[in-house]
Amino acid sequence: MHDASHPAAGGYFDRLDADWAALCADPALRQAVTDWVADGHLADELAAVTDSWADALTPEQLLAALRPTADGVADALTDAVLRALLKRAAGRDRSAVLAGRVIVQAMLPAVFRITRGQVRTTGGRTRDAVGHVTVAALYEVARAGRIHLRLGRPAANLTLDTLRQVLAEVAAEQGPVGEDLAAAEQIADPGPGPYEIARAHTVRTAAVEAGLHAGPADDAATAPARLELLELLLDAMRDGALSTADAQALAWHHISGGIPDTEASARAGTTAGAWQRRRSRALARLTASLQPEAAA
Repeated sequence: MHDASHPAAGGYFDRLDADWAALCADPALRQAVTDWVADGHLADELAAVTDSWADALTPEQLLAALRPTADGVADALTDAVLRALLKRAAGRDRSAVLAGRVIVQAMLPAVFRITRGQVRTTGGRTRDAVGHVTVAALYEVARAGRIHLRLGRPAANLTLDTLRQVLAEVAAEQGPVGEDLAAAEQIADPGPGPYEIARAHTVRTAAVEAGLHAGPADDAATAPARLELLELLLDAMRDGALSTADAQALAWHHISGGIPDTEASARAGTTAGAWQRRRSRALARLTASLQPEAAA
């Protein structure tokens, strides 16, 4: 999302750009974007960080606001506008559809990076095929109505959820031949791929912003388990199963190189015994939230 524009990719991505150009030329879309400011759904976010575009906003300006490297637009504006669009995209009217399409266009740099990481020269995973799956996943996540509730930067969280869904789609499509191909790929390249690197960076960033203890960045032996725990804690915080203090109690204790109870309780302004009881209750709540009946 922080790229000024995605690389010239051709094929499916060129068609997306052409579709966007046609939408920007559509008077109905231009009026809809202007109405978003007039009805207050973007005005407050814009007013909080800039006095520009007070009366009208074009699709091109809206896209520029979602790409912070353009014209010195600040991260605060990017986050505020994206959150507002995510809330609007959660609706079920034409306005929600348009908001989802704007989000897709703004996130094309991230889409391209995900696509590039999942393309394979064999097995039918071409750039256009994976790109189509990735855009569909992004659009579905953007309109789900939940992503804006998660802590951390909304673009990073949107990218992470899209990556998860793309991997699930790719895995579901693999038959016996696909499983053999996946095994061969692991033999040929046992190191982390672009997805794993991006996922680790996104999770660690969100965890630090949430006040969780992310652990040592170079601890390869425990990195997968640590990332899984951090993702579970972030999801539980997003869903309301854990408070920030509850998640901290678990992360600070269980992450490799964790913080001793005496130090953690001092940071929290309580006693070691009270901190240990908080951690025990937090673990019980987290466990309960992961039960199948809790998710039903």
